[in-house]
Amino acid sequence: MKTGGLYVALAVLVILGGTLYWSNHRKPSEETSKASADTPPPILKLDQSSIEKLELKKKDAEPVVLTKAGSGDWQISAPKSLRADQSAVTGILSDVSSLNSERLVDDKASNLAPYGLDQPALELNLTEKNDHSQKLLIGSNTLTGSVYAALANDPRVFTIASYSKTSLDKGLNDLRDKHLLPVNADKVSQIELIRKNQDIGFGRNKDAWQILKPKPYRADGAQVSELLNKLADAKMDLAASDSSDASLAFSKASTVATAKLTDESGTQQLEVRKDKDTYYAKSSAVEGAYKVDAELGKALDKSVDDFRNKKLFDFGYDDPNKIELRNGAKSYSLTRGTGGYDDWWSNG
Repeated sequence: MKTGGLYVALAVLVILGGTLYWSNHRKPSEETSKASADTPPPILKLDQSSIEKLELKKKDAEPVVLTKAGSGDWQISAPKSLRADQSAVTGILSDVSSLNSERLVDDKASNLAPYGLDQPALELNLTEKNDHSQKLLIGSNTLTGSVYAALANDPRVFTIASYSKTSLDKGLNDLRDKHLLPVNADKVSQIELIRKNQDIGFGRNKDAWQILKPKPYRADGAQVSELLNKLADAKMDLAASDSSDASLAFSKASTVATAKLTDESGTQQLEVRKDKDTYYAKSSAVEGAYKVDAELGKALDKSVDDFRNKKLFDFGYDDPNKIELRNGAKSYSLTRGTGGYDDWWSNG
């Protein structure tokens, strides 16, 4: 009896051990499956660097087409050829190439109309290097503020966060480069500022600026650099009014100055005019005229004296090693020692 009881106890122990082992190994698998079911499925997973063409279509608007040049820079090719804002394009590509859903609404939708996807508010067509393409459709809003989305030729319908739609819903003005002069300030070698009754010319030798016109003067490098940065950073204000309104206002305004910048690629010109307290600019690199920041106009409305170096001596505090003072027949001299800035010795 004792032996039989021992066998029974041993069998029970084996069964309990097996059950515990099975439970411990099965539990992570179940939790993984549950977590997978609770995780919203991704909509797009693309290699951002492989995307070479992006087309955005909005209702009642011409499609905006962007293509990647051989240099890696993005260009707007339609509805007209324009320089693209590289950071704005990169932002869209970053968001769309790893777009996640909030939830899967329907895994086999037979009718897209209830979701506003039969006539989507926004379409994004992406083409990769291998000519593989994806079309993202963005539809109407849900009752909770999310947005319906789907891929063409995919029966599934998802919801995405409203901020995801906002990051992708861009138009021509959002994606174009707003700089009026396509120059690199570090590469500019000459500046010409043409004002009424005065023409000021600047030349750069390495990092040092010199006034060349109306005649040679030492230049205040900080003032010239500020002028250059204002010109290189000048942007069109597209929110203020359309180009036709700005062009009309520009034609009636009085001239402030015309600036010419020369770099390794050639010379670009920017003419600035003023109407009351509003400034407008027209560039040789961009079609049309545009409202610009008043600070740009003020930076150009300066005379040659504003750019001159006002220092009587062109050296720093630690440069001289000898100073000689004369007062009539008396003469004094000071010689710098080796002990530091204030180590001066009188010789008379």
